[in-house]
Amino acid sequence: MHVLITGGAGFLGSHLADACLLRGDDVHVIDDLSTGTIRNIEFLKAHPSFSYTIDRVQNAAKTAELVDKADVVFHLAAAVGVRLVIDSPVRTIENNLQATEVVLAAAAKKGKRVLFTSTSEVYGLSPDLPFREDGRLVLGATTTGRWSYACSKAMDEFLAQAYFMERHVPVTIVRLFNTVGPRQTGHYGMVVPTLVRQALSQQPLRVFGDGTQTRCFAFVKDVVKALIALMDRSETAGEVYNIGTTQEISILDLANRIKAVTTSDSEIELVPYEEAYEPGFEDMPRRVPDLTKIRALIGYNPVTTIDEIIESVIESILANSSFPTTLEAASLAVA
Repeated sequence: MHVLITGGAGFLGSHLADACLLRGDDVHVIDDLSTGTIRNIEFLKAHPSFSYTIDRVQNAAKTAELVDKADVVFHLAAAVGVRLVIDSPVRTIENNLQATEVVLAAAAKKGKRVLFTSTSEVYGLSPDLPFREDGRLVLGATTTGRWSYACSKAMDEFLAQAYFMERHVPVTIVRLFNTVGPRQTGHYGMVVPTLVRQALSQQPLRVFGDGTQTRCFAFVKDVVKALIALMDRSETAGEVYNIGTTQEISILDLANRIKAVTTSDSEIELVPYEEAYEPGFEDMPRRVPDLTKIRALIGYNPVTTIDEIIESVIESILANSSFPTTLEAASLAVA
């Protein structure tokens, strides 16, 4: 199978490319390296079934050419991270909406299969937990920039559904819940690698808000398996699926776990949201997925614990940085 991955030099995209190659697919990646890095796919360059293009997905002619050659398209390219959303709202909105429209338009011309990666952010401030795919989306005011990312991804979902219904593009939508693992950086506000780097550097672990907000962290390899399984099932076209885990942990507890695993002497520092981001910043107190739908279809059962996820991030950072390696990262017992 010929696979095209937009945003394939990013954290998730590079793991997906690796997994597709391992199962015998031909893989082509397009990425403009705005948030991804060539380092993530460096080890794939020698593979005879791997190729890549450095360009923006918004280059409609190039993307159409690549879609035409592909059997399936994993559309991952998007603005990522709360920090980037706050600092560059125009870039966030334009990248998300324009890139998705280009991919879907190209896929529509040739009837190509598409999987679009959305986000748990679209649930916004909904009080209906755990979040179901058919549940309400409750976003904050347009004057609060934090919601521009969620809104743009929700519009992407509407666009994908419109292409499915009107132009019969077989597109599947997935909402990802805090995917974490090796190769993820903290450059755009990703909490686990950020806290790990702070702990390894013996710097204060900066926890935003009061730290009681909870998240469910899913290991990247568990998520990638689910993406591939959903793409392989034709009946998922026109459907929306949550992908994540139901192991809930507060950010303050996460910081303490990271301190313990790294044996760091760092203090934990609580930072008000308005200092970390912007005045009026709103956060979700809890973000928990309902996984009933995806479990029923593909038997999705993420097996990686939060401690194993933390260990994988530590191991990755130590292997790719100048940190002293006197800290012994625990070996990973994950597939």
